[in-house]
Amino acid sequence: MSTIAFTLMFAVWLMFGILGIPIQKELGLSDQQLSWISALAVLNGSMWRLPAGILADRLGGRTITLFLLFATAIPAYLVSFANNYAMLLVLAFLVGFAGNLFSVGTAWDSAWYSKDRQGLALGVFGAGNVGASVTKFIGPPLIAATAGSTYILGIQGGWRLIPVIYAVLLVIVGILTWIIVPKPDRAAGASKPLSEMLAPLKDVRVWRFSLYYVAVFGAYVALSAWLPKYYVDNFGVSLTVAGLLTATFIFPASLLRPVGGWLSDRFGARKVMYFTFALMLLSSGILMMPNGFITVVHPDGGQSQHLHYQISLLWFVVLVFILGCAMGFGKAAVFKHIPEYFPDNVGSVGGLVGMLGGLGGFVLPPLFAATKTWSGFPSSTFFCIFILVAICAVWMHVTIVRMLHDKSPELAGTIDRPLEEARS
Repeated sequence: MSTIAFTLMFAVWLMFGILGIPIQKELGLSDQQLSWISALAVLNGSMWRLPAGILADRLGGRTITLFLLFATAIPAYLVSFANNYAMLLVLAFLVGFAGNLFSVGTAWDSAWYSKDRQGLALGVFGAGNVGASVTKFIGPPLIAATAGSTYILGIQGGWRLIPVIYAVLLVIVGILTWIIVPKPDRAAGASKPLSEMLAPLKDVRVWRFSLYYVAVFGAYVALSAWLPKYYVDNFGVSLTVAGLLTATFIFPASLLRPVGGWLSDRFGARKVMYFTFALMLLSSGILMMPNGFITVVHPDGGQSQHLHYQISLLWFVVLVFILGCAMGFGKAAVFKHIPEYFPDNVGSVGGLVGMLGGLGGFVLPPLFAATKTWSGFPSSTFFCIFILVAICAVWMHVTIVRMLHDKSPELAGTIDRPLEEARS
């Protein structure tokens, strides 16, 4: 039930990735204005993850999940009546409250599973990220089929019908959760003082894990909202096709999360993180290359063109798919670290990591728009991701090397000596 609720809430949280395109046309918004609609939803779905995780540890995940489901249904319904940009910004911010369910579910599920199964359990729960693709599938055909229609209570068709459907589903899932989930809940931090729950946040490892999560989750959230428009603007496809192509990124980035959790249980989260960052650097490094060519001006005034490059739609989709696969593995690996290093504070640590990761999803869409405006290259989106992942990979590797040196400093000299001398 926590996974079902999270899947629905994730769909609601990121629904503006598809709804934003018809909204932009109706209200005459610029790309920058449009990016702020999704960004504000992501902001509010991130900023409360720390307190939400702590509350789940203290009160139990069932109570907090029910509250979030019913509370989010109200602004979701009201989105259908938004008729200006300011009203839409406010409601998008309130709808974004849905994103905070992640840290609640992380603490909730960790309390119900043993250490040797937590990686898989959290991976299955985290696969609810696939909810980001729900609007990509149902949105475009529903918008096209119901445009111009009016239903009961003055509800209009087109893009305005989608948030109403989501509001009804939120209430239904809330009722089912209340009926099905055991009422005697597990609250791992019920007896702990707040200061003890927040103490691990002083550990630099928590902030390092948070940066990793910005790369594998924040970038995932940002691309889930950004890719439909990217496909429409740069490859000239319809909104329906753009939604389907975006799903080829969302599905692996979500459904491979349980696999990433299982691999982390079996081989260790650190190895999975190395694989994740390598795959992300490779795919984003190719995707960031701008279409075009270099013009060389010769001394006699003549010009010649060199290094022609243009990526086709097929190869773009394949590379984005690979990027999504890497993110799916990485999201599970990051959260495998948390119950291992901080078994008694999963709610607070997971809340902070989830909060900062989600805030990455808030910062990146406006950054994508700004770098595109500054450089003129749409592919600058992936340059931002490449730089972010490179920083994470370097920090992780340097940290691991230092840890190994601290554990076995005597090996450093052995490794540095010539092979023959070392053998003797």
